[in-house]
Amino acid sequence: MNSPPFLQKLISFYSDGFQNMTVGKTLWTIILIKLFIMFIVLKIFFFPNYLKTNFKDDTSRANHVRQELINKTN
Repeated sequence: MNSPPFLQKLISFYSDGFQNMTVGKTLWTIILIKLFIMFIVLKIFFFPNYLKTNFKDDTSRANHVRQELINKTN
C-alpha cells in the first residue's frame, strides 16, 4: 500500500532536513537530555508516589483524596 504523495514529501522533507543539520543535531541532543532529566530523574527522586507509599488500597487512597479536596474548598 502506497502512502499519499503529500505524506511522502513531508517525510522526505523532515528526514532530509534532520540529516543535513550540523548545529541542530547538537541542540536536539541537549533538548532530549534535558527532557530526560526533567521527566525521569526528577520524578524518581523528587516526586515520590505519596498515595502508593502511605495507603495500602485504592479505597483508602480515594478517601484521602476526597477528604483533601473537601478540606481545601472550606
